[in-house]
Amino acid sequence: MIWTLGDVKGSLDNIALVLGGLTAGGGIIGYARTGSIPSVAAGVTVGALYALSGLRLRNRAPYGVEIGLLASVVLAGASLPRAIRTGKPVPIGLSVLATYGLYSFGMAFSGRVR
Repeated sequence: MIWTLGDVKGSLDNIALVLGGLTAGGGIIGYARTGSIPSVAAGVTVGALYALSGLRLRNRAPYGVEIGLLASVVLAGASLPRAIRTGKPVPIGLSVLATYGLYSFGMAFSGRVR
């Protein structure tokens, strides 16, 4: 199957909203468990970017895909090095979410650019 932006766009808003909820929820849980203010700040910030992306995609506003891709790059930049260095489950899980976001939004972005 060849993917086009039209095929992906309907579900891309849902992907963005789910990733936003997971990252924001994870940051809040991280704060509740360890008292880590950086966890809640990063989680809620990246979650807000994903949520903004999802809402812009749902309303067919510009830059929804780009904001989702930005959130994925930020999440990957923060989580992948920690996952590789520590091998702990939370950074690995965040890396999986970031990789899924990079793939989803990257495919949509590359379909738009061509």
